Amino acid sequence: MTEIAPLARIFMPPRPATQSGKGRSGEWVLRFAPTEKLRLDPLMGWAGSGDTMKQVYLTFPTKEAAVAYCEARGISYEVEPVPAPAPIKPKVYADNFRYGRAENWSH
Repeated sequence: MTEIAPLARIFMPPRPATQSGKGRSGEWVLRFAPTEKLRLDPLMGWAGSGDTMKQVYLTFPTKEAAVAYCEARGISYEVEPVPAPAPIKPKVYADNFRYGRAENWSH
């Protein structure tokens, strides 16, 4: 039986919508692709599989470090491009209370 090299995905995760800070936003993540399908447990009905590699979640400070990790261990990988950052539209808090404003109140 031949051993199939696992396929890994290297990407930079987006900032969660519920967080406004930038902590841990510059890290690169390595996740392994699932190697088997999910199956239902006959007793409880939960979905699961015997694939333990999908639980592995490695972080790296740079993309080059993640690629070097994969190449040193013979792991085939795909690198996802970094999405362009959304432009920040500056706002003035006092404009929320300006007389004659055209926008609806948000609160």
